[in-house]
Amino acid sequence: MEKTDEKIRVLCAISGGVDSAVAAFLLKKAGFDVIGVFMKFWVDDLGAGEAQSANLDCMCDARRRAELTAGKLGIPFHVLDFSDEFKKKVVGDFLKGTQNGLTPNPCVVCNKAIKFGRLLKKAKELGAARAATGHYARIKLRKDGIFELLKGKDKEKDQSYYLWQLTQKELSKIIFPLGEFTKAEVRAAAQELALPSRDTPESQEACFAPAGTDVFLSKRLAARPGDIVDSFGKKIGTHDGLWHYTIGQRKGIKLSGGPYYVVSKNAKANVLAVSKRKSDLSGKTAILGGLNWTAGICPKLPLSVKVKIRSRSKAAAGLIKKKKGLVCLEFARPQPAITPGQSAVFYQGSRLIGGGFIAR
Repeated sequence: MEKTDEKIRVLCAISGGVDSAVAAFLLKKAGFDVIGVFMKFWVDDLGAGEAQSANLDCMCDARRRAELTAGKLGIPFHVLDFSDEFKKKVVGDFLKGTQNGLTPNPCVVCNKAIKFGRLLKKAKELGAARAATGHYARIKLRKDGIFELLKGKDKEKDQSYYLWQLTQKELSKIIFPLGEFTKAEVRAAAQELALPSRDTPESQEACFAPAGTDVFLSKRLAARPGDIVDSFGKKIGTHDGLWHYTIGQRKGIKLSGGPYYVVSKNAKANVLAVSKRKSDLSGKTAILGGLNWTAGICPKLPLSVKVKIRSRSKAAAGLIKKKKGLVCLEFARPQPAITPGQSAVFYQGSRLIGGGFIAR
């Protein structure tokens, strides 16, 4: 990370994890005037139990580590309570989408609405010109004044997929200090600096559902039994609610004679379609909605791109075009489990140029 001679004030989100702690260190080392902030998100408030206690303990521990990190680095520290906005915009969107038969990705919504939407507003209030996080991604300013969003150096940890909704206004004010580093290098730096979060494990579940999304949803969505049908439309069983399933799922279907794979969900008819043939999961087309082009301008269509339909999936060749007033994505080869509610993210080389939500 290049040093700056100017004392630019930067608001750095410190989550209590190792990545954001090292990001804050790198900012200070580069000469920025760093203010550390811990973003307090919504904690599960429905019923008591192990899951709720785990979530509360996790939040408190993370906050303590964040505050200790700021103290270790000698930077000011603030707690920002975004719990109401988080519950409304992130959890609310997740529940609504799930009820409508989709498989939403709450991290994509959180990054747009909370981690950069609310964080940048707070940065302005505190007199900070920029905001920073520990995401593994990069931002590059082109000669023509366009800010490009690039994959992180660490291919295994690259988090650009979750950032496709960012605009030029936001990209111009964001810093990703870890973009040029690998996770191994970050861990090593945290150990060398003896940062309080140096041994924290990777988070696996949505932050508001530490016991898993299925447990979380079971407390909030009432059972709604419906039919399970095979690839010929024949009823072969019943389900307790479509929200238990996602496209491509194999485990937990509870039908004899399997294995079966979930191939589609019809929310209106409350029908779950399954098949024994894994090939029935594959498709070549998707209709997209909510598109965002990071350069701020829609390119000329049709456009050839590489597309990721899951954060960990390999990018596949595809063509984006308009068809009967809709934006359609056509893959060169069939792709497994194209899932409504998830994001389709477009790349050209290491550049993320845009994305959209898979509508159907």
